[in-house]
Formats: sequence, structure tokens, C-alpha cells
Amino acid sequence: MGDNKEYMTHPDELGCIHISEDVLASLAASAAVEVEGISGMMNLKKSGAKGVRLTVDDDGASIDLYVMIRYGHAIPEVAEKIQNAVSSAIESMTGFTVKAVNVHVGGVSFQ
Repeated sequence: MGDNKEYMTHPDELGCIHISEDVLASLAASAAVEVEGISGMMNLKKSGAKGVRLTVDDDGASIDLYVMIRYGHAIPEVAEKIQNAVSSAIESMTGFTVKAVNVHVGGVSFQ
């Protein structure tokens, strides 16, 4: 693959499909921000997509999301919706197994 990016590989009968971890992180972030009650993703140093860290191995991907929640929304309910949305998006769009979606709430937004 030539560059230093990490890729997840999905073997297929016609060959292999390689998907960049940056793509997976972008999919996860996009799915998360669509959930009602989230006000945005937090800035992380050394991360491909804003507010997302991936750990990939042969068994699948573990995703850590760092989010801000809107005031007035129940944090456990929003976090569970984020977990379901991200897991569904990654699995349906890539075919890769999602082992865990860990939601880290870094703050509450009053806007």
C-alpha cells in the first residue's frame, strides 16, 4: 500500500478489500454526530478523525469516541444510541466486526 496508513483487510473470493483506518474513523464520527443529544466531537491530538481512536486487530475493531453532550439529554441514553449507531454503520458499510464502541463524555454543552 505504499504509505504509512493502517488498513483493515477484508478477504474476498476475488481478492482483498483494504479500507483505511481513517475511513473507519470518519464513518464512526459521522454516525455519532447524527445521534440526537450529541453536540459534537472533542479534539484529540494525533488522531485521524476528530474525536475518534481506533484499535484494530484480527478479531475486529474497538472504537473510542470522545464526545460532548447537549445539556438536558440523559447521558447514558445518548451514549447507548451512539454505540448502536456507530456499530451498525461500521458493520453495514464495511462488513468488519465491531468488538466495542467506548463512549467518553468529555463535557456538556449548553448551546
